[in-house]
Amino acid sequence: MKIVSMELFQVPPRWLFLKITTDEGIAGWGEPVVEGRVDTVRTAVEELGDYLIGRDPGQIEDLWQVMYRGGFYRGGPILTSAISGIEQALWDIKGQRLGVPVYELLGGAVRDRMKVYAWIGGDRPEDVATAAKAQVSAGYTALKMNGTADMEWIDSSEKIMQAVQNMATVREAVGYGIGIGIDFHGRVHKGMAKALIKELEPFKPMFIEEPVLPENNEALKQLSQISSIPIATGERMYTRWGFKQLLAEGTADIIQPDLSHAGGIWEVRKIAAMAEAYDVAVAPHCPLGPIALAASLQLDFCTPNAFIQEQSLGIHYNQGSDLLDYLEDRSVFDYKDGFVERMKTPGLGVKINEEKVREMAAVGHRWRNPVWRNVDGSVTEW
Repeated sequence: MKIVSMELFQVPPRWLFLKITTDEGIAGWGEPVVEGRVDTVRTAVEELGDYLIGRDPGQIEDLWQVMYRGGFYRGGPILTSAISGIEQALWDIKGQRLGVPVYELLGGAVRDRMKVYAWIGGDRPEDVATAAKAQVSAGYTALKMNGTADMEWIDSSEKIMQAVQNMATVREAVGYGIGIGIDFHGRVHKGMAKALIKELEPFKPMFIEEPVLPENNEALKQLSQISSIPIATGERMYTRWGFKQLLAEGTADIIQPDLSHAGGIWEVRKIAAMAEAYDVAVAPHCPLGPIALAASLQLDFCTPNAFIQEQSLGIHYNQGSDLLDYLEDRSVFDYKDGFVERMKTPGLGVKINEEKVREMAAVGHRWRNPVWRNVDGSVTEW
């Protein structure tokens, strides 16, 4: 079997899909994307195609090594995301060729179903209690919300109390039987993170996500010493080399590698095994489309320390299109009692509606991350 073509589709709301076709007619799908930098990643995928056309798609490890090491410069969000989406498609092909789901090729299943959480609120959380009750009524047992809106390096007590009030209203609305993750989104600096975490602790969050930017991970040691809330991070970290210092320092309780950014399915499985050796849980980051979610779930089903999965159904980014729109069988991601059942079909476990993909690729998108500014006009983190 040989790779004969690679085709990219830029589809709303902010995604990039990749189709890799073989000379035997088997096609695999991947999702190589950096949100807001789709054209840049598209170019990287096309350049990496020079290493792939004519090669056996089953040689996943060797092809990964060639793509990662063959260009001399390596790592970072663009190159690693390009590799990630390609790698997902290669596993999809391999699973289809052998007639088994990808998790069967990575040691087999360790669970029958995977817990998922739903987003509530948007970038600037409002009326989160109503949204929380609606998601719990829909069957979710875990939620995640942005902890704050924009924050200056040192901000006001009013901002702190607003974040606390948001959490308090959600906790009052759903009780303590529902897990609530709080995403600081890297928009909070160390001084404010200390104050916020201390004030939020009485409400028993499931975790605090990205309490500081990943380039400031050294601050996690101090934050972990002032609170018992589990600390999660890793959505903007890439490959096992990017995670090894964090794990060795023992300052994170949950890592959140993104299978469309961190190196793909096999690379994140290696990262998860490293985390398991340090007694750290895994909760893959996935505010993306159906292919990235399918890849994440394939990992979850064969990974003992994976405990919950992010998914983007109805998330505030998905304006005008949602992940189910691109699937032939929309029931594959049916959530029941806060879980998704283990997929049984070969490859990634989803059948992409190629006609819909081509239709929406003609529409395309030019999604960009918001740029936020403080009241004094200076740029702040989104």
